[in-house]
Amino acid sequence: MTTIQPAEQHVTAANGPAAAPAVAFLGTGRMGGPMAANLARGGLDVRVWNRTAARAAAIAADGAAVAASPSEAVSGARVVITMLADGPATEQAATGPDGFLAAAKGAIWVQMGTIGIEWTDRLAGVAAAHGVTFVDAPVSGSEGPARAGQLTILASGPDEARDVLAPVFQVLGRATAWLGEAGNGTRAKLVVNTWLADLTETTAETLSFARRLGLDPAGIVDLLADNPLGAPYAVQKARVMLSGDFSPAFALKHALKDAELAVGAARDAGANLALTSALLPRWRDTAASGHADDDLSAVYLTA
Repeated sequence: MTTIQPAEQHVTAANGPAAAPAVAFLGTGRMGGPMAANLARGGLDVRVWNRTAARAAAIAADGAAVAASPSEAVSGARVVITMLADGPATEQAATGPDGFLAAAKGAIWVQMGTIGIEWTDRLAGVAAAHGVTFVDAPVSGSEGPARAGQLTILASGPDEARDVLAPVFQVLGRATAWLGEAGNGTRAKLVVNTWLADLTETTAETLSFARRLGLDPAGIVDLLADNPLGAPYAVQKARVMLSGDFSPAFALKHALKDAELAVGAARDAGANLALTSALLPRWRDTAASGHADDDLSAVYLTA
C-alpha cells in the first residue's frame, strides 16, 4: 500500500530540529549538495563527505561538518544518506577502504541515488549483514526542487524507520510516498523516469517536426500550453529547447543512465519499453557529441 505524506505532516515531537537525528550525508554533487545544505541550514546535525572534497567543503558555510572519509562521516550518526552517482560508487563508500558500514551498526541507511534494482537489492543485503536498517528512497525532481526542498521522496523500507526519518524528509521534500518494502522506491523511480524520458523525446521530436514543416515551433508550444495535451513538464522543456540554454537541471548523462536502467529492468521483468529503447541510440550519440553534461533537453539538437 502506498502512503503519501505531505511535508507539513512531518512534525517532530519537539516541533523542531532538537528531535531530529544526526545525519551523515555522503555525496554532495549537483543534487546531494543542495540537499545536504538544506539539512544543515534547517538546524540538523549534519556531517558530509564527498569524493571531490571541495564540494563537501562548500557546505561547511551552511553549518555542516566536513569528514575526510565515509567512516568518519557516520561517527555518531543515526541516519546515513547516500546520494552518489551509481551502484559501484555507492558500494565503494559503504564497504571500500574507510567505508561507512563497519561503523554504522544500528543506523538507518537511506539510499537516495538512482542505482537500479540489482544494485539496490545487493546493497540491501550488505546492509542487513552489517546490522544496518536499509531504506530505499530515491527522489523525483531535479536541481531546482532539490535547492528549494521540494523533492518528492519515493521511500520504501521498514515501517519503524518512518518516524526517525520524518524530520529529515520534511526538510528535503514536499512529500514522501511510502511504497512498501525496500526496493519499491527504486522500481517506482525507474517508472517515473521512463515517463520523463519519453516525454522529453516526444517534445524534441514534435518541435523538430513542426520546424521541418515550416511552422514556428514556439507557436506550437503556445498552442499546447493552452490545451489539455500540454503536460506542464513537456511545455517547460519545450521552452528550454527553443531557448538554446541547456544549463543542466538534469544532466543528459544522468537521464541516459536512468533510461538504460529502466530498459534493463523492463527486460528482466518481461516487459518491452519500445519507446525508451528507441531513443537510447540517439541520446547516446548526443551525449558523446559534447552534451553529456548539458540538460537532457539538449536532445532537441539532434532530433
